Amino acid sequence: MNWIICKGELKDAAAIAQFQLDMAMESEGTQLDIDLILKGVTAALQDEYKGSYLIARNQEGMPVASLLLTREWSDWTCTWYWWIQSVYVKPEYRRQGVYSSLYERVKEMARENGVHCIRLYVDRHNERGLKTYSSLGMKESHYLLYEEDI
Repeated sequence: MNWIICKGELKDAAAIAQFQLDMAMESEGTQLDIDLILKGVTAALQDEYKGSYLIARNQEGMPVASLLLTREWSDWTCTWYWWIQSVYVKPEYRRQGVYSSLYERVKEMARENGVHCIRLYVDRHNERGLKTYSSLGMKESHYLLYEEDI
């Protein structure tokens, strides 16, 4: 199937927010606050400094998947790194090339914008995700992720 890959728009905010609710429940068993998610999604859709969404639509134009791109400046390489975040594909559309289509568009955009590297983080127990990312040419980084909630 040919997926329609396009930039997220304000009209997509509710669908993207629902994807995030579904992802949190599916991956972590966590119930998120829809109002807060919708506020965060809308903020990014209104300000590319915060991030940019890509949407995959089916032939009827309905959103079936999305991802968020954020940017990191590297002083070591004097170029941008892009981070893929908030990846979600509706269950009935998985294993049909939806994410592959999204990822190919990300790579095209990265080449067009002189981006040095595309990164993402994934739960180490997400075997399906790990397999998918590897099959598309991504490699495990030598970096570990540390964090502290403030």
